[in-house]
Amino acid sequence: MLLHKGCYRARLAAGPADVAAAQALRTLCFRTGAADCDAYDAACMHVLVEEARTGSLVCCFRLLLLESGAELGRSYSAQFYDLEGLRAFRGRMAELGRFCIHPDQHSADILRVAWGAVTALVDAKDVQMLFGCSSFAGTSAAEYLDTFAMLKHRHLAPPCWLPGVKAPDVFRFAAGLRPRPDPKLAMLRMPPLLRTYLVMGGWVSDHAVVDARMNTLHVFTGLEIAAIPAARKRRLRAAAG
Repeated sequence: MLLHKGCYRARLAAGPADVAAAQALRTLCFRTGAADCDAYDAACMHVLVEEARTGSLVCCFRLLLLESGAELGRSYSAQFYDLEGLRAFRGRMAELGRFCIHPDQHSADILRVAWGAVTALVDAKDVQMLFGCSSFAGTSAAEYLDTFAMLKHRHLAPPCWLPGVKAPDVFRFAAGLRPRPDPKLAMLRMPPLLRTYLVMGGWVSDHAVVDARMNTLHVFTGLEIAAIPAARKRRLRAAAG
């Protein structure tokens, strides 16, 4: 058990049945039709967030540990982004992927418990950078223009870490974005996972990848653990305690 807070608990998958349950939830959330499973599943730790009383699965994600940026070629994200700049990162890294919450579940405590579990694993494994693909539902950029404009103006990666374009179908933030995005609309359309990354000091790529198989747009997202504000770290560790 990673943690138990209020109505929810988080734990690592104990075997193939747990991984299959996570894959089933991913299939439901991402609406992939065919079962959402891939070769990366075997290399990852899978975390399940469950309703404590019933054991119902309400959220899941997976983590892939890398010893340094030199191992980024093993990551899921490396299929879609040129991560050459990040290969110089010397600390341990973890790729957070396939994060999803059951569409019928709306409690904010689920996200809090999930981040508490992430924090517990980051601390236990001495992770220095968390990264992954933050997904937007659908493959049309039109409804996310305010969000993408805000990301471009406020949250781009440092030049030394900025991912390059690799995927064949991308939406570049330099093209067609509003010079003055509507902040309320931008936040409304921003996925909760990405919003949490950003309040902790995270950053994103300068383009979104159009992923037709997963029916999403996604942006590369990075978070250097050392850059998280001290007050935020205390809250995260309190949630993980």
